[in-house]
Amino acid sequence: MALLPGEVVARFSGSAEPVIYRAPGRVNLIGEHTDYNLGFVLPIALDMACYTAILPADHSCLRIYSRDMDREFCIGVAELTFAKPRGEWSDYVVGVARELATAGFPIEPCDLYIASDVPAGAGLSSSAALEIATAMALLGERRMGRIEIARLGQRAESQFVGMPCGIMDQYAAVFGHSGAALKIDCRSLEHEYVQLPENVRIIAVNSMVKHELGTSAYRQRVAECQEAVAAIRKSDPHVQSLRDVTLERFQAIEATIPEIARRRARHVISDNRRVVDFSAAARSGDLAEMGRLFVASHRSMQHDYEISCEEIDFLVDTAIEIPGVYGARMTGGGFGGCTVNLVAPEAVANFEQHLGAAYQEWYGKAPAFYECRPAEGASRA
Repeated sequence: MALLPGEVVARFSGSAEPVIYRAPGRVNLIGEHTDYNLGFVLPIALDMACYTAILPADHSCLRIYSRDMDREFCIGVAELTFAKPRGEWSDYVVGVARELATAGFPIEPCDLYIASDVPAGAGLSSSAALEIATAMALLGERRMGRIEIARLGQRAESQFVGMPCGIMDQYAAVFGHSGAALKIDCRSLEHEYVQLPENVRIIAVNSMVKHELGTSAYRQRVAECQEAVAAIRKSDPHVQSLRDVTLERFQAIEATIPEIARRRARHVISDNRRVVDFSAAARSGDLAEMGRLFVASHRSMQHDYEISCEEIDFLVDTAIEIPGVYGARMTGGGFGGCTVNLVAPEAVANFEQHLGAAYQEWYGKAPAFYECRPAEGASRA
């Protein structure tokens, strides 16, 4: 989707040429809910992106227009430091502006025009794409380290919007790379690129549902993981997060952890291992092993972390019975959104036709399909 300078100028009746920045969405291949536990994740940045155009203004506000929602919001730049979240889409932009101002990057009056082709509510990180594209636009020519831009976006979402997210989404939006997945160590904040086999397609399938339970359950899972850490520390005080616990060590002490916290910890610790194993399988081109790890990860989310839902399970269970599908799993925060599927190139058309028809027949709605091609991170458009 192109964002044309002309439509920006027409909206704000300005004479200056707007500057446009882009930041991609992401699909996480494996490693779910491991980021806020300081573990490993393996996302790819998408060629679907959020675009933010910026124009200088002669008023005293940060004026924001969303083309997708056809809504406008204004806040005085002098008010940013004292801004409170409103529970609206504009919170993501205001949160970024507030964090920039706090970090010593004053916000000048300006107009922001935002358009995105990352579907909202699909688990493809439309919010992080918006945060990073906004940060890039408001920074302009001012320099900030790329890792600090990712941290700033995370702070805007966790501390202003109020979602206690890890850094994966913002990190992927900044550091994405064409042709490769991004293996992120969420403790050291270092990464390496993992080349993906050429003879497989990554297809995200949007269930077109997003259950409201998601936000409250996310916070609950964070707390349950902290409960597991507290229980483990009784026998090993050196443990600071679930990242510090190997699968073998967990299996030796799991009986000492309260049941629900134990299951949450088992998912996180085993999914950390799966990220490492999946990366190795991708490098060696072992599609069967990559698919097996996908399904194992989904079952872990379904039964131990309990963040799946009926529609997502249907998409996964149906997909893995289709010839040419190596594996399928839920991706994103949970309770709806998308599955991600590894599909042989020659099987994509049949996969989409068969899965789409089955889902339509069972749930009365058509899923959306997106071929996910690894793309570069945030930049000037």
